[in-house]
Amino acid sequence: MSDVAKIDKLLDETLVNLGAMVLRLADPAVTRTADEHRALAKSVRQYARCAERSVDPRVHQLREELEKTVEPRPRLVWSQ
Repeated sequence: MSDVAKIDKLLDETLVNLGAMVLRLADPAVTRTADEHRALAKSVRQYARCAERSVDPRVHQLREELEKTVEPRPRLVWSQ
């Protein structure tokens, strides 16, 4: 295995670990305030940028899961 391939594999492992940490932070019990949610959204965007070039399917799966955590939640509107 070439040095470049080893580095690539290590980067993918690091991205998987980082994605798992950010996913834990996405838990509503952890991220409660608006400031925390903004920080989470920033972390998700940064993770997504890093994940763009990865070929590891785990990295892309985590990216999709993370992006879903910061999507606006649907609101119920009641009109009379």
